[in-house]
Amino acid sequence: MLSVAGLVAGYGQTDCLHSVSLDVAAGEIVALLGANGAGKTTTLMAISGLVTLRGGDIRFEGASVAGLAAEQIVARGISHVPEGRRILPRLTVLENLELGAYRRRDRAERARDFERVFTMFPVLAERRRQLAGTLSGGEQQLLAMGRGLMARPKLLLLDEPSLGLAPKLVLTVFDTIGRINREGVTILLVEQNAYLALRTAHRGYVLETGHVVLSDTAARLAQNPQVKAAYLGG
Repeated sequence: MLSVAGLVAGYGQTDCLHSVSLDVAAGEIVALLGANGAGKTTTLMAISGLVTLRGGDIRFEGASVAGLAAEQIVARGISHVPEGRRILPRLTVLENLELGAYRRRDRAERARDFERVFTMFPVLAERRRQLAGTLSGGEQQLLAMGRGLMARPKLLLLDEPSLGLAPKLVLTVFDTIGRINREGVTILLVEQNAYLALRTAHRGYVLETGHVVLSDTAARLAQNPQVKAAYLGG
């Protein structure tokens, strides 16, 4: 579904990614692991059209999306749930979800997707008229994921979905990631909690200073001595 080849990208005059290559097949959850500053978030932003590419190519379903505007990439079927959630606190839960579907004109299908999101996240249904800024951190993360799903993506990019959440809520979020995937959405996941990421994903890549240094199945990465020492506490 997604093929990233020789990606070079960064901010200003500084390159953060140096010939990054990775693939995501339809139906997979693929995890991107690495320390802070390794280039994980920049990789997702490059795929989403939010940073300028200086080299390489990004192909989605066989067609290049390199250089397309972010809204064109969303229209192709890629949705991005950013680090820090980025919900709009002064809008209601319902209004935040509506923004996720802003490009869509299929009213009947939109209505069905609202019900799908409310079924998946009952707390959002209960609080649909509540201002998003009054939700807990975990509820805001579910809202951000629901907003991403309202674009009806084929590929969902998730950046640090467990960041700042209590342990119980982290498990809820990861259970939801698995459920979203089982419903047919392919996922590229950036997550500092390497243990949960590898338990949830099918395959994974490890980034260090803008380079891919390891790639394997999630099960084998979890047993890799380098990964265990660096990310799994031994």
